[in-house]
Amino acid sequence: MTNQSEVFLGPSERLDDLQRKGYQLIQNTKIFCYGIDAMLLAAYAKLPKNGTCVDLGCGNGVIPILMQARYGGKRLVGLEIQDVNVDLAKRNVSLNHLEESLEIVRGDIKEASSLLGKCAFDVVTSNPPYMDAGHGLTNPEDHKAIARHEILCTLQDVIREAAALLKNQGHFYMIHRPQRLVEMMQLMREYHLEPKRIRFIHPFREKEATMVLIDAVKGGNPQVRIEPPFIVYDAPGVYTEELMQVHHGDGNVF
Repeated sequence: MTNQSEVFLGPSERLDDLQRKGYQLIQNTKIFCYGIDAMLLAAYAKLPKNGTCVDLGCGNGVIPILMQARYGGKRLVGLEIQDVNVDLAKRNVSLNHLEESLEIVRGDIKEASSLLGKCAFDVVTSNPPYMDAGHGLTNPEDHKAIARHEILCTLQDVIREAAALLKNQGHFYMIHRPQRLVEMMQLMREYHLEPKRIRFIHPFREKEATMVLIDAVKGGNPQVRIEPPFIVYDAPGVYTEELMQVHHGDGNVF
């Protein structure tokens, strides 16, 4: 593990332990730090041995780094459009000595398949902006606004490009808001991605879901499985055992 004193950290940056193989992550607290949704998506997604994977909108690179820690993989790519995030993600790849297996590419999600190749990947992951451009948007140039709102790409852009990037029978894994589930499934069907597994994420057992994980297969048969709910907290501030397993990378929660 790299000692924090050996890592150059800029203003508002911190070094976090990813609890995987000694990997660490530089995060900028003024831009956007990863949350439970990124951890859940990286745990939910599965990568075949020697498989290829691209993460659309990779931010600081946390999802492909977690995927690499768990599965290895022949080729992993993080696609990101914001220069400040591209720089941070590349530093994180270098920090963890992953240059041979993980590449960070600056580019627009709307052009992902043109940049990276059609039918080139076994797996695509994405934790895209949850809210449409008009939902409570105040500053469209703010880094956090771009991460949360559909300013630079829409849900349709993400799903269309995921389908184009995938090989036949490849898997698309996404985490989003349950309120947009019907829209997601309609768009997936439009682009020949068949939802196969759906799992709702609830903050507490008695509360309604706030996130949903979807596993869709390109060219898959029309049959979907609704999996047991995933609960984040046993009590305020107390994570469930399942969430702690995700956090520490122990076991196969999904």
